[in-house]
Amino acid sequence: MSNAALLRWVGLILVVILIALQLKLWVGGGGMAEVDSLRTSVKKQTEENATLQKRNEALGADVEDLKHGEQATEARARQELGLIKPGETFYQVVEPGAATSAPPPPPPVSAGDQ
Repeated sequence: MSNAALLRWVGLILVVILIALQLKLWVGGGGMAEVDSLRTSVKKQTEENATLQKRNEALGADVEDLKHGEQATEARARQELGLIKPGETFYQVVEPGAATSAPPPPPPVSAGDQ
């Protein structure tokens, strides 16, 4: 076997190895497709974590107010439970045209209709 033939075989083997490595890189386990999928998952999870962190901070502030502030407790009782202080007068404003859940009262019955 001559030197030229040996170089051809070595070159052919190196090309085959290069093709095999490229295939593994692009379609094999841990390849570029999987890396791209993982990057997308990490980005989505990071956004979800940021949203949850903001919610946790807001809830933490509410807890702090409820522990140390009487005004926050009073405001929550007024808003959620409709409580009023003794001596206060409660006024309810009903907007015109607001739908009511009660049916209209029946017409009055006169003595002659019976």
